Amino acid sequence: MTAMHGSVTSTPDTPTPEPPSSESPTLETPTPDAAAVEVAARAIADRAEGEAYVASVCFKHGPPRLTGAELEFLVHDAADPSLPLDPDRLRRALGAHAPATLAPGGRAAPLPAGSTLTLEPGGQVEISTRPQESVPALVTDAGVDLAHVTDLLAADGLVLAAEAIDPVRPPARVLDTERYAAMQRRFAAIGPGGATMMCSTAAVQVCVDAGEPAAVPARWAAVHALGPVLLALFANSRTHTGRDTGHASARWRAVMDTEPARTDPAAGSGAVADPPARWASHVLDTPLMVRRRTAGPWDAPARLTFADWIARRGAARHWPPPTFGDLDYHLTTLFTPVRPRGHLEVRYLDAQPAGRWVDPVALLAALLRGPAVVDRVREVCAPTEGRWADAARLGLADPALARGARGVAELGCDGLADLGLTSALAEEIATAVAARLDGRLHPA
Repeated sequence: MTAMHGSVTSTPDTPTPEPPSSESPTLETPTPDAAAVEVAARAIADRAEGEAYVASVCFKHGPPRLTGAELEFLVHDAADPSLPLDPDRLRRALGAHAPATLAPGGRAAPLPAGSTLTLEPGGQVEISTRPQESVPALVTDAGVDLAHVTDLLAADGLVLAAEAIDPVRPPARVLDTERYAAMQRRFAAIGPGGATMMCSTAAVQVCVDAGEPAAVPARWAAVHALGPVLLALFANSRTHTGRDTGHASARWRAVMDTEPARTDPAAGSGAVADPPARWASHVLDTPLMVRRRTAGPWDAPARLTFADWIARRGAARHWPPPTFGDLDYHLTTLFTPVRPRGHLEVRYLDAQPAGRWVDPVALLAALLRGPAVVDRVREVCAPTEGRWADAARLGLADPALARGARGVAELGCDGLADLGLTSALAEEIATAVAARLDGRLHPA
């Protein structure tokens, strides 16, 4: 399986940037070969060619086999969490693992178990595991690498936060890149959600195979239908900058407030007969977030879509034609709840404390363990499908979401043993999930 990010290369007008931290490869991503480099440099002839390319790279077919995780954490001073995060201090703590976005000219060394370490704009640490054929192997590798990063930070008096939104500090960008500067300017014109999302939030992202062609529509529908229910169940971001936000998941509220065209779950909602075609059309109709340049700001016109660029409409009539490399990069600027990257990247879960990230990862894997379970998931979640805003605001206080969460928790926990987990770990996960349902456990 190939994740889309591997094919981003340069053209004379669009230099290769350091990969955005949210795009670190999680499922199999080979180094681009000469043929891939040639394709990336080639201009896109028309919309049909662009849509065909998106459908082919975003949905790779085959038996569901691999699982990966991307674990994000806010970083705080251990003694005074309200202190701003100093990039020099973070660079020193991470040492050889500091990515080029923090240490220009450097190249982050892999973590001991092979995970990739990247950073979000506010200095949030992201650990992206290697893909694994079993959840126990994923748990082992992620545990090793998470412990390693925890120890590195601790040696410099830094700690990983237990919350998915910064409980004390206002948003502050740590990484100085043209991409993030352009993003911040663009989102500021819309409201405060963008800066909060970029600099003050963290998530658990789960990566699963798209499946065989005939199974893709059902799996695509299931991971979207699960969204409001699992968002409510694992909500962990109520307090921000010292105040109660009134939202169980203020992190997801910030995502929704960033730029609707970029975050709207509608492209994957409901029963979609042909997810690749639907997604490809959505991608081309999404406005450009940035336009890479060899020099100068990367800001893009507010409403200019990638399809407009292909057709040379508006400001794009003065630009060179877009290449497949440009389209690859555009794909990294969509922040939907589920983003196809060859595999399916589930992005709607709040970050959990370091010891509890396994709960949503294992539960989601168990809920996708076979066609019969996937069909049952869709039935259980049908009454709450599309209720993203209610899930973010009310969490399990909403009766329908609470019923849905209890139904999928039972269905998923019954299948934990099928994942190959030890009985002790399966019981621990089931107990933690039950405590969340009963209001006896709040991760942070």
